[in-house]
Amino acid sequence: MAKFRTNHSKQEVKDPIGKGAFLSGKMNIFRLIIGLVFILVILYVLSQVKIDSWSTKQGTSNNSQDITLSDEKIEGAVKSYFPESTTGEVVEHKYYTLSYSEEHEQAEWVAYKLTEDNLRKKRVKRAKKFNPDKSIEGTSAYHNDYTRSGYTRGHLAPAGDMAFSEEAMRESFYMSNMSPQLKEFNGGIWRELEETVRNWAYDNDELYIVSGPVLKEGHIIKQIGRNEVSVPDLFYKIVLDIKGSDKKAVAFLMPNERSEKRIQEYIISIDELEELLGINFFADFLNPELEEELERSRTSKGWKFDNKKYKTRINKWNNF
Repeated sequence: MAKFRTNHSKQEVKDPIGKGAFLSGKMNIFRLIIGLVFILVILYVLSQVKIDSWSTKQGTSNNSQDITLSDEKIEGAVKSYFPESTTGEVVEHKYYTLSYSEEHEQAEWVAYKLTEDNLRKKRVKRAKKFNPDKSIEGTSAYHNDYTRSGYTRGHLAPAGDMAFSEEAMRESFYMSNMSPQLKEFNGGIWRELEETVRNWAYDNDELYIVSGPVLKEGHIIKQIGRNEVSVPDLFYKIVLDIKGSDKKAVAFLMPNERSEKRIQEYIISIDELEELLGINFFADFLNPELEEELERSRTSKGWKFDNKKYKTRINKWNNF
């Protein structure tokens, strides 16, 4: 019995089982620590993914706010300020959109946004070449349709409004953006109106512009060129300001001729234009109450007119 105890005691000292248990315990602790570290790493990675995802959503939201068009509409309704098209052929260029009339080989309207930011950018050189618009389904008019016709290629979206980039300038010289205008009109009162609108953009930050010819029966003077481009007797321009608290609109209807009158004398209500043209303007852009208020107005209140510019037209621009 004593020998057994002695042998047993010796076995406890020499047998590595006890040491193995100790090492095993250390190993288990080590494994536990590794496991905890691994779990912490996983939790950290997941937390970062969540943060990145949230940041991305926030970034998207901020971008949406950055490209807000106005107090009325955001980017999702970017097309809503376009008028109705009576022709069914709406062509969207990068810097303006138009509704093309194949019958008359010109746009019935051209619409775009004019901003102070763009006007303050360094101006590019004016383009010299008029190009056919290949986006038009049946091709647009050509440069030589106007040659020796007695009419100039009148911009509907002015080159001066598109001078903030070379691409915008090139687009403004598409023939789809041209309409036959007498030189005295194009370089006279129409020029004064275009320059006046640019001044308004400086004052009001951003404006929505719609310009076009009157292509209704009884308002076509003649047709010119091989493609039979219609020469209208009237042109219109609508200017809409809804950026600030003082929302306003003004519209003009001008005869295609030399004029000694002030541009204020050609103010007309948008409602009257809609009746003449059979086109609905801004129907999906403004709430009904604001639309009704702005479209019935015939006032020049809130719009500044430059008397010096008027005198320059009378004394210089009209005298070609």
